Amino acid sequence: MVTKLQGAIIAAGRGERLRKASGDLPKPLVELGGEVMLARQARALVAAGASSVIAVINSETARIAGEMKIEMPAKLKIVVRDTPNSMETMLALGEYLEPGWFLAATVDAVVAPVELARFVAESRRMISLRGDQNLVGVLAVTRWRGDKKPLFAELTDDGLIARLGGAETPMVTGGIYMMHSAIFALADSARSLGLDALRRFLGLMLERGLKLGAVEIGSAIDVDEASDLDAARGAIRGHQ
Repeated sequence: MVTKLQGAIIAAGRGERLRKASGDLPKPLVELGGEVMLARQARALVAAGASSVIAVINSETARIAGEMKIEMPAKLKIVVRDTPNSMETMLALGEYLEPGWFLAATVDAVVAPVELARFVAESRRMISLRGDQNLVGVLAVTRWRGDKKPLFAELTDDGLIARLGGAETPMVTGGIYMMHSAIFALADSARSLGLDALRRFLGLMLERGLKLGAVEIGSAIDVDEASDLDAARGAIRGHQ
């Protein structure tokens, strides 16, 4: 059962592919819908039910945000860490989150507020109904629309994820996660195996017999390139 829900944002990457379109700004500080991505994502998680939000950003993002005097939401706590990859950013969040469930998002995952709220509600329902100690997370999935470098997800008939990555499937992950702090017990194993990405860390969970559920959402835009930024801005106008 999900009682208090924490929020977490993975935002320590440099966003190299977006630099040309962003005026060389790091991705968390790119404007989207009238505010920088980091602030927008934090507000979205709070609106979806998170009591507070922790974000891991790198030192460059922290420096530029300070120089630009960018205002961040009051419920957002920022941790500055130059992590080498997305898995290590997630593990860094684990040092600050309290035991229990948390709503996590990559900083560049753009999802309609109504879809994010539905994801949270459906995830809560799945966690409550299953009552399964091996269920450590629920992932938002969406129909693949030709995005580059997707993480394909093969689903079971009862709403669990059977496989992540590999051969093409109709569904891909959407950058939104409901996770339990129990996942951080795999940190040492993941590092000893040399895993270097969040998607590989998720795959390790499945390999170890842990269960991940899936909730389909209408759409999710992963803002990696200039075309994604244009699509996200158009989608946000449509949400308003």
